Amino acid sequence: MARIVGSIATSHTPTIGFAFDRQKQDDPVWAPIFAAYEPVRQWLDDQKPDVLFFIYNDHVTSFFFDHYSAFALGIGESYSVADEGGGARALPPVKGHARLAHHVGASLMTDEFDMSFFQERPLDHGCFSPLSMLMPHDPDWPVPIVPLQIGVLQFPIPTARRCYKLGEALRRAIESYPEDLKVVLVATGGLSHQVHGERAGFNNTAWDAQFLEMIEKDPVALTRMTHADFARLGGMEGAEVIMWLVMRGAMSATVRKIHQTYYLPSMTGIATVIYENEAIEPPADILAEHRARMGHQLAGAGALTGTYPFTHASSVKAYRLNRFLHKMIEPAHRARFLADPEAAFEEAALTDEERRLVRDRDWRGMIHYGVIFFMLEKLGAVVGTSNLHIYAAMRGETLEEFQKTRNAPGALYSVAGTDAPSLAWDRKAEPSPAE
Repeated sequence: MARIVGSIATSHTPTIGFAFDRQKQDDPVWAPIFAAYEPVRQWLDDQKPDVLFFIYNDHVTSFFFDHYSAFALGIGESYSVADEGGGARALPPVKGHARLAHHVGASLMTDEFDMSFFQERPLDHGCFSPLSMLMPHDPDWPVPIVPLQIGVLQFPIPTARRCYKLGEALRRAIESYPEDLKVVLVATGGLSHQVHGERAGFNNTAWDAQFLEMIEKDPVALTRMTHADFARLGGMEGAEVIMWLVMRGAMSATVRKIHQTYYLPSMTGIATVIYENEAIEPPADILAEHRARMGHQLAGAGALTGTYPFTHASSVKAYRLNRFLHKMIEPAHRARFLADPEAAFEEAALTDEERRLVRDRDWRGMIHYGVIFFMLEKLGAVVGTSNLHIYAAMRGETLEEFQKTRNAPGALYSVAGTDAPSLAWDRKAEPSPAE
């Protein structure tokens, strides 16, 4: 089983990344930041975790308000550094632990947390600012991550209590993962700060000290606080410390604090803390029962002939091809595809197998590969193939054979709109010379 060996709590202000990138180790103003992270780096080196579970918030970089989620879990295989306006930091992409992410996502949904899931979204300073301090990364990061993005900027946002409960569910998710993994939780954000309005520059060091004591010894008391309470005491943006409650809810009731620092160089109270878990390993049958509950909803679905549930694993495997087909909703992309499909394949970096599947219109093969049907109908609309033609091909039947099974045997349709060329099945046959 996977186990949580401990957790790190850290601020994620861009100040940290600024100090690192400009090598401010010997500058008296910035040196305390580096000193605060040195014991954390050493602890991670001693623990040698297999994965870091990173709890952070995006700063309207990769997640905009056209679709803003409370809890978004990264399920992909790699995460690059986001460009936040002045160019991306010179850091390598960090690998994702996709298998653990898929398990955690399924477990949290089983526990009735309505998650959203993302791939190929770069991570901003909410993640990479502290991560760059935690471990060496030249040429690559030594440990993969699972990122959990919490939407704390556009109200309403999750309550402190909900974040704590998410942490409790996260513990069940991690401990029920069957592979032997050492997991370290990393909670980011805060401490006190406000960066907007006439109150910009607000800090409260007394509250920061009290919060650090409460998160260690009495986190449940923090769950009774409102967002307004956190804003009053720690600044409006400082209220993002509710994310620490996700970490704390996933830890044992009592934890052992082995490191803590606090420094206020400018706008944000910067803290680093290490907690070691004192949890007792749960009985194996409890973990098995939870895994069975996770699989209950889809139990038997995969055994239905010709049925292929679209899972996180399917989505990650076929992401590149699904994305290529999804872009058929863009006029420029479908025009390039129709004019020169091979050039479009090359531009999208499709594999040889993916190119063949599209080139051959291998509808059944694409389903088996992991393409979701709703990408097939987009391709069909572009190339002039009806949904009924696709259904028949997936069943291994001719169109005529399939239509005999329908109540309206002559009906043909697709999602093609006003931009579509004349559809192949609507074209009238040319009159024969005899006519």
